[in-house]
Amino acid sequence: MNLPLAERLRPHSLDDYIGQTHLVGPGTILRGMIATGNVSSFILWGPPGVGKTTLAKIIANSVDAPFYTLSAVHSGVKDVRDVLERCRIEAASMFTARRPILFIDEIHRFNKSQQDSLLAAVETGVVTLIGATTENPSFEVIRPLLSRAQVYVLNPLSEDELKQLLDRALTYDPVLKSRNVRVESTTALFRFAGGDARKLLNILDLLLQSTPENEEILIDDSVVTDRLQKNPAAYDKNGEMHYDIISAFIKSVRGSDPDAAVYWLARMIEGGEEPEFIARRLCILAAEDVGLANPNALLLANATFDVIHKIGWPEGRIPLAECTVYLATSPKSNSAYMAINDALELVRSTGNQPVPLHLRNAPTALMKKMGYGADYKYSHNYPGHFVRQQFMPDSLGHPTLWHPADNPAEQRSAALQYERWHDSSKK
Repeated sequence: MNLPLAERLRPHSLDDYIGQTHLVGPGTILRGMIATGNVSSFILWGPPGVGKTTLAKIIANSVDAPFYTLSAVHSGVKDVRDVLERCRIEAASMFTARRPILFIDEIHRFNKSQQDSLLAAVETGVVTLIGATTENPSFEVIRPLLSRAQVYVLNPLSEDELKQLLDRALTYDPVLKSRNVRVESTTALFRFAGGDARKLLNILDLLLQSTPENEEILIDDSVVTDRLQKNPAAYDKNGEMHYDIISAFIKSVRGSDPDAAVYWLARMIEGGEEPEFIARRLCILAAEDVGLANPNALLLANATFDVIHKIGWPEGRIPLAECTVYLATSPKSNSAYMAINDALELVRSTGNQPVPLHLRNAPTALMKKMGYGADYKYSHNYPGHFVRQQFMPDSLGHPTLWHPADNPAEQRSAALQYERWHDSSKK
C-alpha cells in the first residue's frame, strides 16, 4: 500500500477516534450534534496531529452532509466564492437533506477579505463552517466570523492515548500486521511524538520502511532515536517543524544568544512563516522574558508588530531582526510573569474575597451611608504621594506576589518600595 500509515489508519467514526474525550465523549457537545444531526458552525483550535481534519470528516459523514474542503494556504477569494456557489446549489437541491459543511484547514491563514467572503454564507445558513487552526482564533479570525462560530480547543494526545494509537496501528493496519513487530520500550517514541498522533504514525512508518521485509521491526528507545537522528525530516512531513523552529527561536532570545536567534528568524522567513506570527512572539517574549528588566523592550516589540503591517515583505525582515537582536541582548526578568501566575493561583485558591470598604466605589448616598469609600486615604495628599493602607482583601493580609529580579531597574523599584513601606514617618 502506498498510502502513509496516518492515512491508512484515519478513523471514520467516533468509535475509532482517539483523544478529545471532552468534545466527543458521551454527553459532550460534538457527539450531541451528531446525535441530533444539527451541526452548527465551529472552529477547532489545537496543535498539529490531534485530529482536527479527521473530526470534521467524521461529523460530515455521520450526519450525511455534503462536505467541501479548502486549504487556506492554497485558496484565494475566488476559490472561496466558487465553493460557496456550489454549496448554494447543493443547499437548494431537493435531494440534499443536510446543509453542506465547508471545512477550511488553517483558517488563520485567510486574510480579512477571504474571511469576509464567508460571512454571508454562514449567516444565511448556506453552509455550516468548520475551521481548523493552530493559532489562537482571537487573534487570527475576524470578530464577525468568530461571533458566529463556537471555538473548541483540542489537546495534545496523552501518553495513554498514544499507547492506544500504537496498539491500534499494530492490531488493525494490514501492512504492520503482516510484519513481525516487537515492542521493547516506548519512551522515545512517545517523547518524539509529543502528543501528535501523525508524528507517532510517521515514526512507525519510518521504522517500517527502514527495516528489510525479512527482518523483525524492533521498537525501542535506542532504535527510534537512531533512526530519527539519521532522518529527522521523516516525522515532519506536514510542517510540524514550524513548532520546533519557533521554540528554538524563543529559547535563543530568552537565552541571550542574538546569533542563534537571528539564525532561527532567518529559518522562519525562508520557510514562509507569516511575519505577524513572528512579531506576536516577539511581543510575548518582551513581556514574559525581558519584562521589567528593560520595559522599553515591549515598546519596541509592539512598534515592530505595527510596522510589519505597514511595510510587509521583504523589508519587514529588518525590523524583525532589529527587535530580535534587541530582545536577545537585553537583560532578562520574568518577575511580572511569575507575579501574575502567583496572583491567579491565589485568587483560585481563596475565591472571591470582598473588597475592603475603604476601597469601594460610592456613587450613591446609600453606598456612602453604608461606609463605602470611608477612611480611604488619597495618596497624593501625603508626602511622597504615598501613605500606608490596606489594599488587599482584609482576610489575605498582604502576601508578597512580586519578587524583583536581580537587575538594576527592578532593584531600584524594590528599594523604593521598601523605603515607602518601612519608613516609619509615612505610616
